[in-house]
Amino acid sequence: MTGWQFALGDALPEQEAFSEIYLPHDWAISAPISQEMEEADTQGFRDRWGIGWYKKTVILEEKDPDCCYYLEFGGVMENCTLWLNAQLLGEHRYGYSTFRLDVTDHIQAGENALLLRVDNTAHPADRWYSGCGIYRPVTLLTVNRKHFDPWEVVVTTQITGENASVKVITGVDGLVQATLTNRKTGAVAAESTGENSLELFVKEPRLWSADAPNLYDLTLNLYEGESVCDCVTVAVGIREVTFTVDGGMQVNGKREILKGLNLHQDVGCRGIAAKKEMWRARLLELKEMGCNAVRTAHHMFSTEFLDLCDELGFYVYEEPFDKWCYWSYQRNFDVCWQEDVDSMVKRDRNHPSIVIWGTGNEETNQGQISFYERLKMLCDYVRSLDNTRPITYAMKPHFWYDCDPEQEDPYVYEYAERFKFVKRIGDLVDILCCNYMDQWYPALHEMMPDKLIIGTEVYQYFAGEPDNMQNFSVKIPSLVPQQLDYCIGSFIWTGIDYLGESALYPFKGRCNAPLRTNNDRRPLFYILQSYWQDAPMVHFSALDYSLPDEGTKWHWSIPPYADHWEFPQYYRQTIPYMIASNCDEVRISLNGEEYLLPKPMDCENRLITGYLPYQPGTVTVTGYRNGKAVCTHKTVTPGAPQKLAFAAEQCILPNEEGYEQLFALRMCDADGNPVFRSSAAVTFRVQGGAEVIAVDSGDLSTDDPYQTDTVKLYQGQACVLLRFTGKPGEVRLFAEAPGVESAQMKIQVQ
Repeated sequence: MTGWQFALGDALPEQEAFSEIYLPHDWAISAPISQEMEEADTQGFRDRWGIGWYKKTVILEEKDPDCCYYLEFGGVMENCTLWLNAQLLGEHRYGYSTFRLDVTDHIQAGENALLLRVDNTAHPADRWYSGCGIYRPVTLLTVNRKHFDPWEVVVTTQITGENASVKVITGVDGLVQATLTNRKTGAVAAESTGENSLELFVKEPRLWSADAPNLYDLTLNLYEGESVCDCVTVAVGIREVTFTVDGGMQVNGKREILKGLNLHQDVGCRGIAAKKEMWRARLLELKEMGCNAVRTAHHMFSTEFLDLCDELGFYVYEEPFDKWCYWSYQRNFDVCWQEDVDSMVKRDRNHPSIVIWGTGNEETNQGQISFYERLKMLCDYVRSLDNTRPITYAMKPHFWYDCDPEQEDPYVYEYAERFKFVKRIGDLVDILCCNYMDQWYPALHEMMPDKLIIGTEVYQYFAGEPDNMQNFSVKIPSLVPQQLDYCIGSFIWTGIDYLGESALYPFKGRCNAPLRTNNDRRPLFYILQSYWQDAPMVHFSALDYSLPDEGTKWHWSIPPYADHWEFPQYYRQTIPYMIASNCDEVRISLNGEEYLLPKPMDCENRLITGYLPYQPGTVTVTGYRNGKAVCTHKTVTPGAPQKLAFAAEQCILPNEEGYEQLFALRMCDADGNPVFRSSAAVTFRVQGGAEVIAVDSGDLSTDDPYQTDTVKLYQGQACVLLRFTGKPGEVRLFAEAPGVESAQMKIQVQ
């Protein structure tokens, strides 16, 4: 979004201090790195503290006396105050909730001066990088004085045999005509007319699920007399989701396991200012891995993100905030918890992707009387807004007695004693959601056999034991839902590297995910793919302890496997390796010489591990099903770095002003093999209707800025982010580095 200006300053700066910026905007992502600032580790050492000012001239061609005007903000981080034409509009506190202001009495025909003050000085901040500024869309809405409130429109679906019904509560008084259209074919599936509430009957509907995300568009026309005075369109996924102890989670009668990941909302080089197309690329990567579920940790995400989950097929566990009365939300809870819960449930309850509501995460005083009182209040309130989905809370494995901490130690040390506190939580929620408690699932199920269990946070690789919750047992928690019927899924912490919550400097974030901040894949990606994906796959990774530490906390890490066969430091050394595959059998060869392997199902965690003598050349692994070769992966020792290569030589993109996309680049040898150990400095430039706005190698240990055109390759790769002007035609992207052949890519914008 163009036409915005921004400046930093405690007081309103002079006009010359403002500069043109583009929305969405996160001023912290370009802030200097500082180890001395307050809460440096949680915020990725970026000096975010301060007050920012935004200006925009809003032009209204003509003011209609029969219309209402609203400004809707998808999200402003945080504590914002707004003025229009020097008149105070209002304030909003929480940085993650969508809000709308009625500007009917303030807006005028012609030019209108919009001013926002955004205050990021309150302590503490979030436990992760939270960014600063207007980081989601801003929309001026013009509607008839008699109009729908989209948050009051409620759509539910029901399947009966081969047919279905779509029930609609319109939230308005007046005649409403409803039309349900198949989004894929454009055919009208059903129509109905009524007041307040109505029902549409659909014959042989195309049902929605993560595997088949079929959508319909429900168009509602509100009449005033003979004329349509307002219209809204709601995406509808016809599906039936049930949760029972005997049947687990069933979608349209089919048992489903949540193959899930926790996500934060930052997107690396853009901070929290994430365009929809950047999340589309990320979700498509997760889809290819076999992921079918995401948890929005620990707050509501943007509407655009949830639209993508509806469209691409993901089950969503959404929660409104992190802790209630500790960390950043402590200053908001008593004042606006209800407003923020409304913003989540009312805004999002029509999304078919959302299957579970959370009410919070790891409250610090978990186990004390005040905790249970707040949990009950939140669960009851969410149920009053939507009783079609289970309500829960993500508990941590630590509990406190309700006592005076100055007189007694409140911490519950005995593991078995903690189960009593879990039981009290279980009595208030619909599903038992556990963070890092998979070692206790059998005991919890025995105590509460009527409760399903979800691992709302689990480690990637190491499981605990009943008497030691951090035991480094190589029992990958993501396999647990496939072994226990009453555990219906898990969410790994985390799905994509994120900024903040650093273990120590110089690492600016958490580096423990299957995807780096620039979507580059780690070996963990293929481990999970072998568990979650049905299409045959096989992947080889070598264990490489020569790689630098990435600052990951121990229990959230996996051994340092890497996707290369490049060990110039060795002459006659054996190299440990790991093969991930969902095939019946796997064969391996090194330079044509074959070595015997066990079957994946006979190996711990279905991962084949072993050793190969290091010889430069080609490692080939082949997967077999029913005796036939169905997939192959080759890893080649590269020669000297010779040329740069983009992931694709050309692509076609939509003609959309402001469209943003990452383009991946690797260093290669003369034959096109990736050179994993290259750290060359690469410079990008572009010709045509686009500009370089950031670079990202996925390396969170560097202090190099994102907002530049030059980046050092990390493990032989990096990405550049382009923003397109919206002009059709050809764009050419170039990458250059000293001493090697440059790369060129053609991008057709149409």
